[in-house]
Amino acid sequence: LNNRFCINGSLSYRCNEYEVIGPSAPVMTVSGEDVILPCSIKPNISAVNMRVEWIRLDLKDSIVHLYEDHKDINTDQLQSYRGRTQVFTEELEKGNTSLKLSRVQISDEGRYKCFIQSQSWSDDITVQLRVEAVGSVPVITVDGFDGSGGLHLQCESKGWKPEPDLVWLNSEGVTLTSESPDTHRDDTDGFSVKHMITVYNTDTKYHCRVRMRHHMMEAEIITSTQMFLSWRSSVILISVAVVLSVIAGILITVFVCKQRDISRLKFYDLCWKLNPTQEIQNQYRKIYTIIT
Repeated sequence: LNNRFCINGSLSYRCNEYEVIGPSAPVMTVSGEDVILPCSIKPNISAVNMRVEWIRLDLKDSIVHLYEDHKDINTDQLQSYRGRTQVFTEELEKGNTSLKLSRVQISDEGRYKCFIQSQSWSDDITVQLRVEAVGSVPVITVDGFDGSGGLHLQCESKGWKPEPDLVWLNSEGVTLTSESPDTHRDDTDGFSVKHMITVYNTDTKYHCRVRMRHHMMEAEIITSTQMFLSWRSSVILISVAVVLSVIAGILITVFVCKQRDISRLKFYDLCWKLNPTQEIQNQYRKIYTIIT
């Protein structure tokens, strides 16, 4: 929406002689690249003696870049834009007030206002900037086995914008069902995605593919027989250890009971020698029968 005004002394009124023009569609760019936000005066007149102000509308009208009195004045510029903005001074004479934004960040996405003011008129235009970010190459990690011998494979990729699609594929290109898909969004670093699958086949290739519009990255892993053999070996070792522990526990229990009964037998033997009664003789025979 344009708000053109002509200024005559202390009076201002709507003016159709000049206007500020810009793109009708959003400007698209990729994080890390440079981008130009188009803005110019129609018909083309010099803007050298004008005030050219770029403002970030979705950040409470914060100043992105200010040109005035034939120079850049960026003392009140947003900190995140320091050293990354410029107008083309050689193009100002042609009415070109476009802004160059270097090393675009994900957080730069938003609505920008190009405001131009002269001694006799003012006008502005809004430019929408959309930033895409191509994330990191997917990283596949082996996350151990479950109780049934299934191998957990986890794939993660970070730094995407907008949110990408992550899929697992087998060697035949068939999409596999992911378990516990996890997506995290950060205003600075974009989207991180993480998906896990459980596989049971050896010597099979699995692909992790991350796609966002026309961008795609892929990683792969081959599950070897040795991976599953290591799991089976671990299961066997654990099973043997459990069995040995149970046997050892039984033997220790038997040994302790035997020792206790032997001690009681010695006690009654001594009592028999000191006082040979029928009751002590019965207890002696009972314990002797148990331990033999």
